[in-house]
Amino acid sequence: MVKVPRILVVEDQVDTAEMLTSYFEAQGYEVTAVGWGKDALNFTEKVAPDLVMLDIHLPDIDGYEVYRHLRDHRSTEHVPVIFLTERRKRGDKLMGLGLGAADYITKPFDVQELRLRVRNVLRRSKLGRLSHPITGLPSVLLVDERLRELLGCSDWGVLSIGLCGLDEFAEAYGFVARDDVVRAVALMLGHVVGESHDPDAFVGHLDDTDFCIVMKPGDLGSVQRALEARLDEAISFFYPRADWDAKRAGGASQVPNLDFAIGILEPSARSFDHLTDLKQALVEVKSVK
Repeated sequence: MVKVPRILVVEDQVDTAEMLTSYFEAQGYEVTAVGWGKDALNFTEKVAPDLVMLDIHLPDIDGYEVYRHLRDHRSTEHVPVIFLTERRKRGDKLMGLGLGAADYITKPFDVQELRLRVRNVLRRSKLGRLSHPITGLPSVLLVDERLRELLGCSDWGVLSIGLCGLDEFAEAYGFVARDDVVRAVALMLGHVVGESHDPDAFVGHLDDTDFCIVMKPGDLGSVQRALEARLDEAISFFYPRADWDAKRAGGASQVPNLDFAIGILEPSARSFDHLTDLKQALVEVKSVK
């Protein structure tokens, strides 16, 4: 099923908000309109839109502050934003674009031009989502495409790898340290697969903290053993030395427990007719080491 792009319109002028909602719904988009900056932030805490059209002048907080809040949260940090505003001064436009906005459009605007700009921004955003922003590995969209190719085939195997305890790790040491862990594990996956000399091997993200390796089934056992050895060796380097020593000594219950789960799935175990069944099996096959 094709996913309908979701647009969030943050606009306090009711007539403009209603016009944008009606127009873009007629173009096949799913549109939600709010008139206050805080309402926009409350909405994005529950739902991550594909695009935000954001007025700068709002009744409570200005659009720049809304934009900064979106960028400060992992679920919305990569959502493209188009500023849609009456502020026409060059300095305002430079500020909006300098913050990283996808576009800056002043009122009054040509709605046909806006439609094309929205289309182009969404296309660029989709291309950007094909690779994971932290690791550069294929993201979920490409992984799903590769896994679909396995349905109905018999000569394949998948190594499923998950990182456990990353949320607690991030709370203790920050999101930069968390991203360093994800990036380092991705590099290890790439190195281990490269050493297998399988030209058809595929490595990608099942989600933000879970990976998969698609290979010939006969090679997966040796790849799993090599990867387990490297992960076991690397985990200590993710912690501050004092915390790791305390954790090893068993006297630091407050130190987060970072671990990994891994398992092999082969078609001989069961047959799969749907992608959702295959992905669920990849979750279930993992066991913590």
